Amino acid sequence: MALAPAEIRTQRLLLRWMSDADVPALVRIHADPETNRHNPRGPTEERSRELIAGFQRHWKVHGFGYWTVREAVTGTVIGAGGVQTKEHDGERVLNLYYRLAPRYWGQGFASEMAAAAVEWAEREIPDRPVVIVTDVDNAQAQRVAEKLGFREHKRGPYGGADAVYYRRR
Repeated sequence: MALAPAEIRTQRLLLRWMSDADVPALVRIHADPETNRHNPRGPTEERSRELIAGFQRHWKVHGFGYWTVREAVTGTVIGAGGVQTKEHDGERVLNLYYRLAPRYWGQGFASEMAAAAVEWAEREIPDRPVVIVTDVDNAQAQRVAEKLGFREHKRGPYGGADAVYYRRR
């Protein structure tokens, strides 16, 4: 099992394992209707708490997962992102995920976090491909995927919606 470092610094971000102190901010971000435009299940505070608890469990079991994403200078929690184990069509993969507060959109933070996550995953767990699964209408996420060198692999259902599956290799 690859253990992620306690934190990874990028030019503008600090990626850290999710602590209990991070939960209120992460729940607010995940329960925000604006951050769920492409989520067919929609946001609720209860679902967001369950989601974050699942992210924390993944860390305990696997030693890596989705980080709390902080703005490096202020330490403000701006979202979550990283890679977790998933299974798609019987194949074990690493799912690249991120969700940032809307005020941080359009500034390259998602790409910066995702690039750090992919670099770590491909170095530490090279036997599992990194994939991105996004709603067919989520043009912003598709641009991030393509900017990072991912290419469309297939289309199909995911979580109750039509999705595009991306891979790098």
